[in-house]
Amino acid sequence: MNNPTTASRRRFLAAGSALAGLAVLAGCGFELRKAPTFAFKSLSLPGRSAFTVYLRRNIAAAGTVELVPPERAKDAEAVLDILGENRERVVLSTNAAGEVRELELRLTVRFRLRTQAGKELLVADISQKRDLTYSETNALAKEGEAELLYRDMQNDVAQQMLRRIAAVKEL
Repeated sequence: MNNPTTASRRRFLAAGSALAGLAVLAGCGFELRKAPTFAFKSLSLPGRSAFTVYLRRNIAAAGTVELVPPERAKDAEAVLDILGENRERVVLSTNAAGEVRELELRLTVRFRLRTQAGKELLVADISQKRDLTYSETNALAKEGEAELLYRDMQNDVAQQMLRRIAAVKEL
């Protein structure tokens, strides 16, 4: 049987272990990622593609910069142009009958950050790749899986874009 002093000793040790773990995390410099801070106060993001709409949501969620509607773009300090969004499917392997067995999905986004006066602050490409096994018997399910993978890549690209734009320190 457990006696009361043993149970309280266990609780004390568990609490002490938890505090020691927190102290180790705090001491190593670990910090949760914060919302990015930008060198500008307002940003315009022209375009109506699905990726542009998604990127607008991410920028608005960061809450550190005012997102100016495209019709008032001249009021923004900076303009983020999406120059291109390219989705590709590349066959990685086939079986003996020549049927596709594995695909590589690629998403590449090219963008430019510029001032209202036209000074280019950043021009970059961001690419993501995902592998996808393929089966003709499950073609519809694999199409759905491919769309989920593209959405995941889109999220990763948007997060990388925000970090790169935040790295620009002056206009």
